[in-house]
Amino acid sequence: MADRDLRMRIHGMTCTDCEVHITRALERVGAINARADFRRGEAHLRAPEHLNEAALLDAVRQVGYTPVGIEDIGIDAKPDVSTRGPQSTPSEGIYDLAIVGSGGAAFAAAIRARDRGARVVMIERGTVGGTCVNIGCVPSKTLLRAGEISWEAGHNPFAGVATTNGPVNLAALVAQKDALVRQLRQEKYLDLIVEYGWDLVHGQAHFGTDGLLRVDGDVVHAEKILLATGASPAIPAIPGLSEVPYLTSTSALALTKLPESVVVIGSGYVALELGQLFRHLGSRVTLMQRSPRLLPSYDPEIAEAVAGALSAQGIDLVAGVRYDRIERRDGTIVVHLAVDDISRTVEGEQLLIATGRIPNTQALALDRAGIAVGTRGEIVVDEHLQTTNPNVYAAGDVTLAPQFVYVAAYEGALAAENALDGNRRSVDLSALPAVTFTNPAIATLGLTEAQAKEKGYDVKASVLPASAVPRAIVNRETRGVFKIVADAATDQILGVHVVAENAGDVIYAGVLAVKFHLTVQDLVETFAPYLTMAEGLKLATQTFGRDVHRLSCCAV
Repeated sequence: MADRDLRMRIHGMTCTDCEVHITRALERVGAINARADFRRGEAHLRAPEHLNEAALLDAVRQVGYTPVGIEDIGIDAKPDVSTRGPQSTPSEGIYDLAIVGSGGAAFAAAIRARDRGARVVMIERGTVGGTCVNIGCVPSKTLLRAGEISWEAGHNPFAGVATTNGPVNLAALVAQKDALVRQLRQEKYLDLIVEYGWDLVHGQAHFGTDGLLRVDGDVVHAEKILLATGASPAIPAIPGLSEVPYLTSTSALALTKLPESVVVIGSGYVALELGQLFRHLGSRVTLMQRSPRLLPSYDPEIAEAVAGALSAQGIDLVAGVRYDRIERRDGTIVVHLAVDDISRTVEGEQLLIATGRIPNTQALALDRAGIAVGTRGEIVVDEHLQTTNPNVYAAGDVTLAPQFVYVAAYEGALAAENALDGNRRSVDLSALPAVTFTNPAIATLGLTEAQAKEKGYDVKASVLPASAVPRAIVNRETRGVFKIVADAATDQILGVHVVAENAGDVIYAGVLAVKFHLTVQDLVETFAPYLTMAEGLKLATQTFGRDVHRLSCCAV
């Protein structure tokens, strides 16, 4: 029998001294890492296998307090750690804020609310942590890094350096990924519930016919409510799709056997990242899209650079597709499609659907609370993140905000402030960076050239190939581009767009430039460290006034 993590409900605590008395009493009988919380009326501890519950209860009674229950909340140091965390039913009385969901928006909101002394309850129907840590950012990016290393080992551009890559043990790689997910879920989510002291209730939240928030059959009484239930993969209506097996971003990250070939429907960031992941690990990959070119909302130079890089790595890009039907034939997925009205088929061992995401609102019964939704089921909010019900707010992917965890966290904290303090702050995403973690990476910020012209700016733009950046040259990886969009009248930088190694790190300088209304000349006159990819931004600004190919290294 292994050590157990326990929670004990205790009556009679009134101050921090009470916490000390109970903690010491529990540790005297053998409890490990005991911690009492008088505000929550409970203690958390780890009990070695030889320590029984009766001894723990007696220890608390002997120092003058009344234990009223003890429960096992998992073994947080083992691989099969509880994904639910400390769990309770809704407490008596009224919460200041009830939060539905437990992802980035929900946790940011709970932390901000607790910092203000609010009484908070979080409601989660599944695994604590939401998309990012469990099935999104963390697992995908660690696998992407593994794929990059495997690919680079087999495609080394340096003379005299011998590297090779062999077959990938996907089961071992995924097991390591899963361990990382458990670790970060525990450290960055579950542990914080105890650290900050809010209630966690496990169950399906919904609004009753009386308009009150409920978890299963229990009413949750709260002054304000925040809905942060996230989104799930969208499945397109293609004839035959429902009759064949297919992967989504969730199940693709759980495969333990590398497919010989993967067919991807979609061309957004999920499609690009996971398509390249499987290619880097050794699969043949075909990526298909309805639009006539890759990344149609991006500047053409950016899309062309990405398409060139992916094609050079052996990914088959098929654009302008009309999907006719999908079938499974002798264990192979066959996609029947047409390009320019010419019929063809694409076959693969696995089919990955990566066509966007839809908000998780179906089970909430929002109409009962007078909460309006949009055409895709998203919760409609105003600039304060308030819904059409003045007591209810929403944040993150459930509103179809830009689907980045840092946007969700920003909105969650802002919504909590507005719910508790009045609508004092408005959402501002004007300097929002977007990164796609392909290799080379794609990072974009602000206005594209087309968008700037549509807004009436007198636009000037510079386009610098990565082959002009010294860091790219010495790395012997010159695929990519740097583009800066500016206002010709004021010289103010309006947009920054990069395709390059570490573009996600480079773009932060662009964020500061756009946020603080810097000009092209400001960047020209700012030091950029030589032989870094970030130097590409300065070179791109210098391109407005001269041919940087005719400058010496570091010339100003």
